[in-house]
Amino acid sequence: MRLISRTEALAARRSVLWTLVIRDLRVRYSQSVLGYVWTILDPLLMSLIYFLVFVYIFKRNDLGHEPYFLFLLIGLLAWQWFSGSLTDTSRALISEAKLVRSTNLPREIWVVRVVVSKGIEYVFSLPVLLFFLGFYLLQGKTHLNGWLVLFPFAVVVEFIAAVGLGLLLAPVTALITDMQRVIRIVLRMLFYATPVIYSGQLVPQPYDKVLWLNPMTGVLEAMRAGFFEHDKLPIQWGAIATSAVVSVALVFIGNTVFGRLERPVLKEI
Repeated sequence: MRLISRTEALAARRSVLWTLVIRDLRVRYSQSVLGYVWTILDPLLMSLIYFLVFVYIFKRNDLGHEPYFLFLLIGLLAWQWFSGSLTDTSRALISEAKLVRSTNLPREIWVVRVVVSKGIEYVFSLPVLLFFLGFYLLQGKTHLNGWLVLFPFAVVVEFIAAVGLGLLLAPVTALITDMQRVIRIVLRMLFYATPVIYSGQLVPQPYDKVLWLNPMTGVLEAMRAGFFEHDKLPIQWGAIATSAVVSVALVFIGNTVFGRLERPVLKEI
């Protein structure tokens, strides 16, 4: 089976993968004055803006779990990883065209290294989440519970979904360059079709089930499960299960598309 063989090939070249990831991180931070600060500044400021708009301007206190700022921060940090991965994996083969053609590496490695490097940036941003979690815990405004064990599960599911979509988008974008613009537009739309600034429980039936097909719906539900009480907004187990299934399906679909388009892409680039 191709997926198993390619996974084994990537595992055999994991040292090269790690070298590429470190290179990406060094290049990204060496070219920026603030460096690491940008990783946390964008989601932090966006959380503040949405918090001010919905809580203080529109006077809404029913969009998600309380404290709402913590709810927003969890969603925006995860979304930053997901959207950044899709944007960069879509052009992964184009940006490294010479290396893709000349090196004897599994070409999926150029997609996976993007998701891994973005994932490491996500991990680097978690201290900010821990800071605000501690702040609200000391104030008694939030309480951790046993469903915190779902957080690492959600991280794995998001990683799988990002890799699957990256394998799908990278070869298509290499052949159809206009896809980069399409992806940017779709990501803007997908942001509002993802329960980042609102809770998925607020979506009326039957549209809530449609929202479950978005893998980030279940990911965010699982990430937030251990941070809040669920008396008013119960955990959507269906969304979590659907996200896991959809993410695995995306890997199979992405792997198939990548394999079929690999030779045309090599001729194109």
